[in-house]
Amino acid sequence: MSPSIPIYVMLIPLITFAACSSPPPIRTANAVDLERFMGDWYVIANIPTFLEKDAYNAVESYRLAQDGTVATTFSFRQGSFDGELKTYHPTGYILDRETNAVWGMQFIWPIKADYRILYVDDAYSQTIIGRIDRDYVWLMARTPQLPETDYQHFLELIAAEGYDIAQVQKVPQRGSEKDREGTNAAH
Repeated sequence: MSPSIPIYVMLIPLITFAACSSPPPIRTANAVDLERFMGDWYVIANIPTFLEKDAYNAVESYRLAQDGTVATTFSFRQGSFDGELKTYHPTGYILDRETNAVWGMQFIWPIKADYRILYVDDAYSQTIIGRIDRDYVWLMARTPQLPETDYQHFLELIAAEGYDIAQVQKVPQRGSEKDREGTNAAH
C-alpha cells in the first residue's frame, strides 16, 4: 500500500503556476499634482464600460471638493454627435495620498471602483487612466484630438501595462462647447 499524499502537497505546483502567470502589478504615475490634474479631459480612446459603448464627445471633468474628494462629471452624446446628452456625477476618493495616483471612483454607494492614473505628461495635457484588473482603460487629453504619432505611442504604453490593445476603441470627438454643457454646469 502506498502512503497517501496530502492534497495540499499536490496543489503546490498549481498554486506556483498561478502565481507565476499573474500579470505584474500595474504601474502608476510617480506623483500627480491634483490641482493641475483638475479640469476637463476629452476621452480620446478607451476600452469602454457598458455606459460608454457608442459614446460621442465623451468628456470627464474633475474638481477638488472642500472635503478632499474629487467632484467628477462624465458626459457624452449617446449614439451620435446629435444623440441624447448623458451625464453622470461620480465622486473620486484619493486612496494613495503619497502619489495621488490611486483613486476609488464611486458611481453607486458604497462601491468605489478601482481608478489609477497610469501616466500624465509633464504639461498635464495627456493622461492614461487604468485599472488593476486591466479590464478598462481611458486615454484622455485636454484637446479633442491627438496627433496619430502620439496616439500610437500611447497604445504602446497601454500594451506595456498588459492591456489587450485590440479592445481599445477611439471615441468620436468634435469637442464643441454645445456638447460640454453637462460638464460646465459642475464648475
